[in-house]
Amino acid sequence: MGVKEDVYYEGGPHIGDLIFHCVLAITLVFIPLTIGAIIRALWVRYRITSRRISVTGGWMGRNRTDLIYSEVTRVAVIPRGLGLWGDMAVQLKDGSRLEMRAVPQFRELHEKILEHISDKAREASKMRV
Repeated sequence: MGVKEDVYYEGGPHIGDLIFHCVLAITLVFIPLTIGAIIRALWVRYRITSRRISVTGGWMGRNRTDLIYSEVTRVAVIPRGLGLWGDMAVQLKDGSRLEMRAVPQFRELHEKILEHISDKAREASKMRV
């Protein structure tokens, strides 16, 4: 048997992101952002565990990206929605980056991720949130 995998978060983007963008759609200028929020709410799912980060998304939720913590070189978070949710960018050793938008509990999840990455990546990720 393998090592137990603790799930820290499993679910979609924060519902406040969808509500906020739907309200902004009244101005017509924000309709493209509203459509993006609707698509995220329908098809994007995050799973952050003690072993990996998985993001399911794309059209109809058909794409899945998995990454393990040993590949992470930096994690950055940006608060959104008055700090109720946030965006998270995870940079990998090969230079690619995984961006997660409207992540609920982003501060707690950022701390959990920092516990599992290398000391060098942890130092590069230190930010004020």
